[in-house]
Parts: sequence; structure tokens; C-alpha cells
Amino acid sequence: MRLRALLDTDALGLRLLGGADELDRAVRGVMTTDLRDPSRYLSGGELVLTGLAWRRDAADTEPFVRLLAQAGVAALAAGEAELGDVPDDLVAACARHRLPLFAVHESVAFATITEHVVRQVSGERAGDLAAVVDRHRRMMTSGPAGGGPDVVLDLLGSDLDLRAWVLSPTGRLIAGSKVSGPALPADTCARLAAEHLAAVRTGRRGPHRVLLDGSTYSLFPVRSSGHRPAPAGPGRSAQGIRDVRESVLSDWLLAVEADAGDWQDERLDLLQGVTQLIAVERDRRDAARTVRRRLAQEVLELVQTGAAPAEIAARLRVAAPVLLPGLGAAPHWQVVVARVEWDGGEVEGGPVAQSLLEEILVDPLATGPEPSDRIAVAHTGDEAIALVPLPAVSTEHDGSESGVHADALLKSVRGPLSAGLDEDGRVTLGVSAAVHSAEGLRGALEEARHARRVAAARPGRVCAAGHQELASHVLLLPFVPDDVRRAFTARLLDPLRDYDRRHRAELIPTLEAFLDCDGSWTRCATRLHLHVNTLRYRVGRIEQLTGRDLSRLEDKLDFFLALRMS
Repeated sequence: MRLRALLDTDALGLRLLGGADELDRAVRGVMTTDLRDPSRYLSGGELVLTGLAWRRDAADTEPFVRLLAQAGVAALAAGEAELGDVPDDLVAACARHRLPLFAVHESVAFATITEHVVRQVSGERAGDLAAVVDRHRRMMTSGPAGGGPDVVLDLLGSDLDLRAWVLSPTGRLIAGSKVSGPALPADTCARLAAEHLAAVRTGRRGPHRVLLDGSTYSLFPVRSSGHRPAPAGPGRSAQGIRDVRESVLSDWLLAVEADAGDWQDERLDLLQGVTQLIAVERDRRDAARTVRRRLAQEVLELVQTGAAPAEIAARLRVAAPVLLPGLGAAPHWQVVVARVEWDGGEVEGGPVAQSLLEEILVDPLATGPEPSDRIAVAHTGDEAIALVPLPAVSTEHDGSESGVHADALLKSVRGPLSAGLDEDGRVTLGVSAAVHSAEGLRGALEEARHARRVAAARPGRVCAAGHQELASHVLLLPFVPDDVRRAFTARLLDPLRDYDRRHRAELIPTLEAFLDCDGSWTRCATRLHLHVNTLRYRVGRIEQLTGRDLSRLEDKLDFFLALRMS
């Protein structure tokens, strides 16, 4: 309905105070508020009713009106019961922001206006939506149960000429329309996922619009059926009852190559319906993982409680056909441990880590109905543990092994994950070596946990470490207490840093290069483009400032560890 129709309804008792040239604006809803900042509850197009209880003095008016204008509300209606007349400062602010302003007579209840608007808008929307009901019905009958999300996306392409794709939170392409043309490049998928996660973490209402490589995309969240709407509040998203961090790293998204900001309500409603259909498919796939999760949990409990290897082996024989259909011999196994930690600790990280680990361990070459049918992940506390079966493990001539590699796990997903973690979350992973028997699983679990601690000692929001790194000093460094670490590095390196700061002498870089060249004067001087005598002078200055002797192995080792820990 239009604002003009409200003004022409005598029973509503509205009097226009400003915005006569904006009366053709459409009203899509109504909201009553006396909050100083109601923007989180606004989606645009509302008639906002207020009794002015938020206004203590004239200084409060400008921020309130500015927030309403930015939210795209249709108009503001102020009641006269509280203050008598509507304040002049409110009239002036609304005029500055081109926001139509009505006065509501004290004899008219806000409930009367609300009921009238809701009745009118509902009737109009019923007629508008009649044209899309048939498309909804077609999608419901030929959607996930009849071909998965690809069928729904094909309908979008054929009926609405929209190119669309379903992506995981890490940017993995889950589905795409056959009429969408070539699949999105992996880099584009990752960037779209990162943009979506960043927008979700800021609390912005979807769809999120982004411009990549000259194309505009609208990103719609695809939430599981358990994510029900509820009022926003501290620590909660505007769209769900749960803390947004509980689902931000697991929810899918629908990427449409179009600018949804130009769409009519009917088309937006249709796309929201599409996301609900895709969510059904997402829930179905989650349900299919229940058996694999239970197998992983049972094996994990046996391993952690010290069960007999024969009992663990029997459970593995049950798990192998489920995870590797058709495999005759017992596979090798790897263990991957992941931990998701949020600042404050009010969000349990285990379920988040479980969903995330299931996602990043997806094998795109796997056969079967789902690419994730070889993954079994359990969780306990803030930790998730994956049992990864390998048909065979071979060692190459260069010493490398087949299977899961820590450095490759997070390579393609680091960008999206960092955006989803924002400034208050962290993901760390550890990967064990492959083992070929039940006796080796307990050691593999401990190895993966140690590797994860090594990763946790590194800077960055997303880190991983593998079993290869546990055979060196790197294994020991994460377990050095922070106060000991700070004292040790300060005693050795602070004198050099102070000297470098005062004299620009570059003693720290010289020390790093000298140790990296194994104390070779010639190689170090060549690397630094210095005369050997200049290098000897700098090393002598290092020894003088620290009281150490760089010809001694013990002192070289102390400097090496101090540089690593700093």
C-alpha cells in the first residue's frame, strides 16, 4: 500500500507534517518502537510508530532519524499523547533526511494503525505472490528429492534466466545449474565464500551483494532447519536464535549472478524459498553423516579408554565397508584433530570443528552418492577428531607419503575461514602419520594432538601442522610457558634490538643469516652482500652485547631457539 492511502484514511487520524512529495512510497510493514536504535529490527519499507519515549532532548533526534533513513523505512508516525505536539527538531530532521513524518492524534491507538496496515499489506502480498506459487510447487516436486539442488538451480536458469551456484562456507562448489555455463573458478568460489562470511559476521542482513571481476553477485544464506528466526540481541545474529558463530562455518550459501538490490519483493521471496529447498537437501546430507559420526565416536571412545587392540580392530572392520565400499583389505588410517576456539569461550567449538573438518576433508575424487562418504568425524569439547581411511599408503622416493597432508589441507580455504573467524576465532589442525593397525591408533591420536599444539603456537587465525614436524625442536616450543619464553628471548635479543633501533645496525638480520648459513663466514657475507671483515665486526658486536660466543654450539642453539620463539 502507499503512504497516500494511509493519509486518506480518516479513521487513522494521521496528519502530515512533512514529506508531501514522498507519499507514493510503498509500505511493506509496520513497527512500533521507542528504542533509540531500532535499526537491527528493520528491513526497509516499514511505517515506524513511536511514542517519542526515546527522546530526552533535541540532541537525540538527529541520530534516531538518520538510522531510520539508512534502514530505508517508508515513513515515521509520532504520537502526540506523550508531548502534546510533535517537536520542531523532529520535523526538521525528517525534512533533512527526506523521511515523511505523520502526527498521530492522541485519541488513536497505535494498535488501530498496525491492524489496518497489516490487513492491507497482507491482502496485496497475497495477490503479488499468486504468480510465483506455481514455480514454488514445481520446485517442491522436482527439488532435492528428485535430483538435488542442481534441479532447483536449473529451474532458476530456465524460468528466471539466473545463473546460480550453491557453495560451502569454504568455497567448495556443491551444485550448479546446467544452464549456468562453465563452473565458477575455484578462486572465485573462495572469494565469494569469504565475502559472505565477512558479511554474516558483521550482522548485515542478506542477501549480500558483492562485485568480483566486473560481475555482481547476490549471496543468500542457506541455513539448516534448526536455525529458527528470533529477535537479535547481544551475542546473537539478527537472523537466528543461536550465536552466529555456531553456524557461520557450516552454513551453505546460494550465489546468484545478479544484483538483488534491483529486485521486486516477489523475486526476493522466490529466492528465499529456493534457499529453504536447498536447506532441506543440506539437512538430508547431514543426516546421512550420522552413521559415520557414530562410528568415529565409538572408535574414539575405545582408543581413549585403552580398550584392547582386538576390540578396536573389530570396530574398524565394521567401519571400513561403510567408509570405503568395496574395499577388500583393511585400509591404513590417519587421524586429523581440529580445534575451533572463540574469544570468551561462550560458544562450544566442538560441533563447529566437526562440521568444518567434514567439509575440508571432502575427497573430490571419491566415488559414491556423496563426495564426503569417506569421512568419519567425532567431537568432544572444543575438539573434533577425524578418522580418515586410506586404501593404501605409499612412500615416494623423495620421502613424501600419500594421504592427508597438513600443508595442503588449509591452502584453499584459509581465506574464507579467516573471514568467518573474524577477530575472535581461531582454527588449528594437526595431522598424524598413517598407521596400519588398531595398535597404532592411540599413538596416531596423540601425534595429531601434539601436531595441533604445534600449529596453535604459530601466529595466524588458521594454522595446521603435520607429524613430520614433531621430530625436531618445534615439538618442544609450544610447551614452553609464556613467561619463560618472554624472559629467555628478552635476555638474548632485547640488547640487539635496542642497538639496532639506535644505530640501524641490523644485528638481528645478521644473526639470523649467520645461523642459517651454519656459521660460515663466506656464505653469510655473500648472502648479506657484506665484506667478511664487516660481518666479523657485526658478530663481534653481537657477542659483546650479549656476553655469548657464537663459536660455541650451546650459544648458537640458544640464539636459534630465541629467534624461533620470538
